[in-house]
Amino acid sequence: MNIVKFIPILDTLINYDKRNFRFDLIAALTVAVVALPQTMAYAMIAGVHPAYGLYSGIVLTIIASSFGSSNQLATGPTNAICLLIASYMIPFVGSENFFGNLFLLTFLVGTIQLTMGVLRLGSLVNYVSHAVIVGFTAGAGIIIAMGQLNNLMGITLTSGHLSSIGKVIACFQSIDKINYHAFSIGIFTMAVIIFLKRINKNLPGALLGVIFSVLLVMILGLEKYGVKVVGQIPQAIPPLSIPNFTLSAIGDLGTGAVVIAIIGLVEAVSISKAIASKTHQKIDPNQEFIGQGMANLGGSFFSSIAGSGSFTRSAITYQNGGKTRVTGVLVGLIILMVLVFFAPFARYIPNASLAGVIMLVAYSMIDKKALAKVLTTNRNDAAVLLVTMLTTVFAPHLEQAIYAGVAISLLLYLKDSGVATVKTLEPVRGNDGQFVEQIGNGQDTSISILQLEGNLYFGSSADLDKKLSDSYSNSKVFLIRFKSVLIIDITALEVIEGFINRALAEEKRVILSGVTPKILRMLDKMHIIQHVGIENIFMEDDEVFATSGKALDEASSFVRNVSYKTEKISAQAYLTR
Repeated sequence: MNIVKFIPILDTLINYDKRNFRFDLIAALTVAVVALPQTMAYAMIAGVHPAYGLYSGIVLTIIASSFGSSNQLATGPTNAICLLIASYMIPFVGSENFFGNLFLLTFLVGTIQLTMGVLRLGSLVNYVSHAVIVGFTAGAGIIIAMGQLNNLMGITLTSGHLSSIGKVIACFQSIDKINYHAFSIGIFTMAVIIFLKRINKNLPGALLGVIFSVLLVMILGLEKYGVKVVGQIPQAIPPLSIPNFTLSAIGDLGTGAVVIAIIGLVEAVSISKAIASKTHQKIDPNQEFIGQGMANLGGSFFSSIAGSGSFTRSAITYQNGGKTRVTGVLVGLIILMVLVFFAPFARYIPNASLAGVIMLVAYSMIDKKALAKVLTTNRNDAAVLLVTMLTTVFAPHLEQAIYAGVAISLLLYLKDSGVATVKTLEPVRGNDGQFVEQIGNGQDTSISILQLEGNLYFGSSADLDKKLSDSYSNSKVFLIRFKSVLIIDITALEVIEGFINRALAEEKRVILSGVTPKILRMLDKMHIIQHVGIENIFMEDDEVFATSGKALDEASSFVRNVSYKTEKISAQAYLTR
C-alpha cells in the first residue's frame, strides 16, 4: 500500500505551499477559540468531565485531519454523538470500569469505521444526494443559530437539556431576564466580524472579535454584571488510557458502537461533501471512513470520547480561509498549547461572544444560491431538500434528517423508475433510402413497431403490462424493438412473454429486433425463442436502426406473403458461443 496515499497528511506536507500557512493558521486559531468551550460542553452532555472533551478535541482532530479526505473537516466531540454516548453508558454509571468501558466504546467505534473504510464501503454514502446535502446544511445552520440564542442573550436556561426549538421557546418565555451586557458583547463581536470582512476578507474577523471581547471583559470586569465566561480550563495534556477489553463489555457496547460508528460516518461524509461543494475538492468517502476510524481508534488510548465531524467547527474552518488539512493539525496543537500555557487567559472568553461567532457561521452555512437552484429546477429534488431541511430542524436527532432525506430520495426514484416507456413507431423511407423514425399515427395497422426503453424491472412491470396492452392492435405483425432497453429482469420479460403469447395465439407474427446477447440468453432460458422462432430474432447492430430495418423487411415480406431471404446477424451464433 502506498503510505502517502494511506496517510494524506504526508502528501500535503511534501507538496505544501507556504503561502497557505497564514490562512491555515488564522483558521486554526479561530476554530480553536470556538472548540475550547464547545468540546467541554459536549463532554458534559456525554456525562463526563469537560477535560475529556478537550482531550478529544486535541487527539481526534489531529489524527482525523492526518488520515481523512477533507481539507476542512474538523473532527471531535459532537452534539449527536455525545448524546448517544450518554445513552449507551447509562448502565455503567458509578461502576469501577466506567472509564475503561467509555474508552472501549471509542475503540469499538473506531474499529468499525476503519474496517468499513478498508473494505471500501464508502460508496454507501453515494445514496446521499446533493439535495439532501443542501437541505441538511441549511437545516443545520438554522438549528445551530437557534441553539446559541440563549448564550447571545445571556439567558440562563434551567430546564436541563433542551432541543434547539425548545431553547428558542424558553428564551422568549424568559425575555425579561435578558442580560444586556452579554447581549451587547455578542452583537459587538458580530459587528467586528462583519466590519472587518467588508474591509478585507482575509482579516481574521472572528478571532479579533473574540480577542476584543476578552479585553472588554477583563478591563471592565463584566463578570460582575452577569456576563458568563468559559471559565476554568484544566492545564493538562491527554493522559494515556486502557480500554476495558473484556468479552462481556464488548457484548454490552457492541450495538451502541455500531450505531455511533454509522451515524458518525454519515455526519462526517455529509459535512465533507457539503463543504466540498463550495471548495470543489474531490472527497474520497473510503479515506474519510479510514480517517474517522483512525481518530477514534487512536483516541481510545488517549482518554478521548468518540467523535465525528463537527458542522460548526468545519464551517468556521472554511469561512476563515483554511486551505489544507494542516488546519486541523494546528487546531489540535493550539488547544494543547492553551491547556498547558494559556488556560488562565482563555477562561475570560465570554459565551455571548462565541455565540455571535457561531450565529454568523450558521447564517453562512445556508447556501441561498444552491437552495434557489434546487427548488426551481426539479420537483423531486425540491421535495427532498425541504424534507431534509425540516427534519433537520424539527427531528429530535440530527442523523434522522440524513435518513429521511435518503429515504425520500429513494422513494421518489422508485416512483419515477416504476414508469415503463413503450413507444409506437412507424418507419418512413427518406430520400436517401435510410429508415427514419417518428411517433406512429396509427394509420398503418398491418405492422406495429413497439419500442421499449429504459429500465424494465419488477418495479415497472405493472406499468409495462398496461402500456403493452394499450398498444395491442389488429396488426398482422408486432415488431418489438429492444434497442433502447438499459436493464431488464425476469419479471419484465414475463410481461413481454404474455404479450407475445397473446399475439401468437391469434396467429399474428412477432419479431424481436435490437436484441443484445445478454437479452438473447435470457429469452432462451425463458423459452421465448422457441415460441417466437429463431428466425424472428434480429440481433443488435452497430449501425443505427440497421437491425430494425432488417426486421421490418422481414415483417413486410410476411405481410405481402412474398418469400425472399433477408441478410441478418445470426442469433443462433450468439446462443452457441
